[in-house]
Amino acid sequence: MDNQKLLKLKRFNMIMGGLHLIQGLMMLVLASTVIQQIAEFQPTITQNYLAFVQGQGLVLQSKDLFDLPFGIFVASFLLISALAHALISFPKKLNDTYNKDLQKGINKFRWFEYALSSSVMIVLIATLFGVYDIASLTLIFIVNAAMNLFGLDMEIINSKREEGEKLNWGPFIWGSIAGIAPWIVIIIYMTGNGNYSQVPWFVWAIVGTYFVAFNTFPINMILQYKKIGKWKDYLYGERTYIVLSLVAKSILAWLVLFGAMQP
Repeated sequence: MDNQKLLKLKRFNMIMGGLHLIQGLMMLVLASTVIQQIAEFQPTITQNYLAFVQGQGLVLQSKDLFDLPFGIFVASFLLISALAHALISFPKKLNDTYNKDLQKGINKFRWFEYALSSSVMIVLIATLFGVYDIASLTLIFIVNAAMNLFGLDMEIINSKREEGEKLNWGPFIWGSIAGIAPWIVIIIYMTGNGNYSQVPWFVWAIVGTYFVAFNTFPINMILQYKKIGKWKDYLYGERTYIVLSLVAKSILAWLVLFGAMQP
């Protein structure tokens, strides 16, 4: 990788980070001061537990824990992405580490950022479908984060391959299985009503958008490792990840925010 390409990639990261930052700040303002409906949308997160009731035995009960500031958390996953782009662009030491890892076919920053930002995103989407239980939301967050860390393992393990050695697709497969789990929970909640005509338009839009986004990231990884066409250059795949991240998070952020504004 020549220095010119890496310099262009640095500028690209700065631009994309700026776009994340602008949207994140806009949403923060909308959610806290401008649109009251968003500020007031704060699902109550609950905790289920078993309690002994005289004459009934163990009974499942629930208690309220806290109200989730939904709009602020929508802004947060865009701001997390903006911070990640800033970290790999401005501090020279971190930028050098980023460039050295790219030479090996690794981007640790990407996977750690995805583990945080996309996990916040999937938790918020889950609450729109009625998943309010703190245990379920915690599991959704951790499993989604694990999916992304499997992606990091995929890059680390295969960066150590000898010339001609077969690719190890294990982490990719296990990560894909982990990534499906939160959506099984969401679909169970979504189909519980049975009357699909009552499902709001933005719900279908979120499901469709995330399904497409969910598949484009692994497709990019497959093309990158198969070295098909322009993906022979690892940096092309890296730029594609950056574009996919911005597009997917931007569309989902606004859909989720508009979802919070629905009656």
